[in-house]
Amino acid sequence: MKSIFITIAVFILTGSIFAQGQQIDTLEGKKVVLDEVFVSAIRVTKESPVTFSNLTKEEIAPRNLGQDIPILMNFLPSVVTTSDAGAGIGYTGIRVRGSDATRVNVTINGIPYNDPESQGTFWVNMPDFSSSTQSLQLQRGVGTSTNGAGAFGASLNFLTDGFSEEAFAQLSSSIGSFNTLKNSVKFSTGLLNDHVEIAGRLSRISSDGYIDRASSDLDSYFLQGTYKSDKTLLKALIFGGHEVTYQAWYGTPLARINNDATGVEDFIAENFLSDAEAENLRNSDRRYNYYTYENEVDNYKQNHAQLLWNQNLNKNWSSNLAFHYTRGRGYFEQYKVDEDFATYGITPITINGEEVSETDIIRRRWLDNHFYGTTFSANYINDKINLIIGGAWNKYEGGHYGEVIWAEIANNINYGDRYYDDNSVKTDFSFYTKANYSLNEQWSVYGDLQLRTVGYTANGEDTGIVDDTFTFFNPKAGVTFDLNRNNNFYLSYAIANREPNRNDYENGNPKPERLGDLELGWRYVSSSVQLNTNVYYMKYKDQLVLTGELNDVGAPLRANVGDSYRLGLEIDANISFGEYFAIRPNITLSQNKNKDFIFQRDGVVQNLGDTEISFSPSIVAGGAFAYMPKDNLQLALLGKFVGEQYMGNIDAEGSKLDSYSQFDFNVQYEINTNSFIKSIVLSGLVNNIFNEKYISNGYFFTYDDTWSTPGATTTIEGAGYYPQAGTNFLLGATINF
Repeated sequence: MKSIFITIAVFILTGSIFAQGQQIDTLEGKKVVLDEVFVSAIRVTKESPVTFSNLTKEEIAPRNLGQDIPILMNFLPSVVTTSDAGAGIGYTGIRVRGSDATRVNVTINGIPYNDPESQGTFWVNMPDFSSSTQSLQLQRGVGTSTNGAGAFGASLNFLTDGFSEEAFAQLSSSIGSFNTLKNSVKFSTGLLNDHVEIAGRLSRISSDGYIDRASSDLDSYFLQGTYKSDKTLLKALIFGGHEVTYQAWYGTPLARINNDATGVEDFIAENFLSDAEAENLRNSDRRYNYYTYENEVDNYKQNHAQLLWNQNLNKNWSSNLAFHYTRGRGYFEQYKVDEDFATYGITPITINGEEVSETDIIRRRWLDNHFYGTTFSANYINDKINLIIGGAWNKYEGGHYGEVIWAEIANNINYGDRYYDDNSVKTDFSFYTKANYSLNEQWSVYGDLQLRTVGYTANGEDTGIVDDTFTFFNPKAGVTFDLNRNNNFYLSYAIANREPNRNDYENGNPKPERLGDLELGWRYVSSSVQLNTNVYYMKYKDQLVLTGELNDVGAPLRANVGDSYRLGLEIDANISFGEYFAIRPNITLSQNKNKDFIFQRDGVVQNLGDTEISFSPSIVAGGAFAYMPKDNLQLALLGKFVGEQYMGNIDAEGSKLDSYSQFDFNVQYEINTNSFIKSIVLSGLVNNIFNEKYISNGYFFTYDDTWSTPGATTTIEGAGYYPQAGTNFLLGATINF
């Protein structure tokens, strides 16, 4: 009965929350607001043969109660989200079409956000950034040329708050399960003398997390000044955050999640847990966290500065120029048991006639980095052509070092001494030209050529020894056919190339990867139905796929796998039933395969044939059913289903994550006061209303055991899991002045 309900719910109640507002009844869409000029060079419309979804501030608002951006995007097509702490606050992640966050290119106002070295996106460094987001666009596949590392699964670009013509102030607070508390204040001066606006936001979010001790203390700010005239738009922005997050990346054993007492004892024996560790595991539940040291935290600050300038030169030409600087600094603190003196440069010491070469320590592993550069573009538009010429130059300078701040036994080390001190430099220059050309009223063609040069050097054990330069040519082409005002078809093919990241170098001799992406789509729009459907075929050479393993600070590891592919069908729709009801379903059906995968098992190299690519479920569906009985009241039931997936690439049963479903209930009610207080908006969100006990993520590893059975090699498998919270809630109020 339950499976029948889930199946019906997924296909009927499926997508992101429906927002009230003007309906689009033709493919001409809505007018672009002035602020969107800053992302016009990297965003696309239906005139481009690119698969994409948009999400606006109004659509985000009812659920914007403190959870991170990936969780707010959970109901978009082909999206799977994860949360280490189990409640959507702290370390969260996103995968699109099975591709992890290192392969999703993220830009903010057209400026790269992915960490240049790891290529990851750390949303925890941008707490409450959704409150300063005007809109976002998720392009699936290669997409259009953008700035930063190439998109190998998707690209995600944010447009920050537009300027406000009228002054306002806003106070927001929310509370919820696990002692979650969010407070923020926003303001705008409105346009002063019709030209200048100053606006800003301060936010603080705290949460204990669902997993034991997986707490988050997050502060952030956003400040912008805007100048506008008839032909000029100039913005200066500074924003950033400070996060202190208790670590939970080691995961939970499956035996503990299943409350299997025998399995727990087996895990204790197999992993040689100490008495204290064993008692922690025995006395916990599915919220178990391996870490018990009181300050096992990530403590990091990141500050951004952007200067954006758009100029209309004449009726055909306009230009964009931006400069940016990001400063990041912080550490991960760890308590380590029985560490080898040699790792930290400690001289062995003799105690009671015995030489001691191991000790317990507390260490901090630091990042100290600078990222700066410029992006630029020029846009020419007439009745036939939309031409964009642009590019970017960016440089990253990263310091990596480790300090021992305490040691139980030591004789030649002082507080703050660095046991490693590495540096890295990465430069990235790209130049692109792209155009949409209308052949007639129905047919248009699209071309996009990008040349990108990347240089990366690094000098130490934490970064690897690297001195590499890459030059990539990334062409894209497509055609669009408008059958009529309601039907639009497109076909495109794109090639993308991408360099390895820092962890890839640290773990071997990686190759750059290459992707060919074929997209075939149909869009239908009427006054009550908006439908998008597309087929994609993504063929990879030397794809760097997740192995399922983690390094010693919880970062996922990758490896080249030769030939692989992703073949899928995506469907999403927005359907209105009169004025009060709407559904927005989406579903992705896919096949994701490594070709002729090679693996060494029990000391023997084997060809496993075609295996599933890790973390790539063959079905992902989601959506919302919305009921709007009044203009100021909105209720929505949101659903998500993710099919089973493997955490490794060898189709091992022990690496499988079961399929799961999740349903949330969201309500928003606005009280218009028509006084000094303009309105009060009340919001409520109940997550996982059916209290589903599910696991959204984990890790998987293998190692060769050569000592248990002399003369033989046995491959041992292991795994950790990230259980998610059962039913939990968030309640919020926003006062608008």
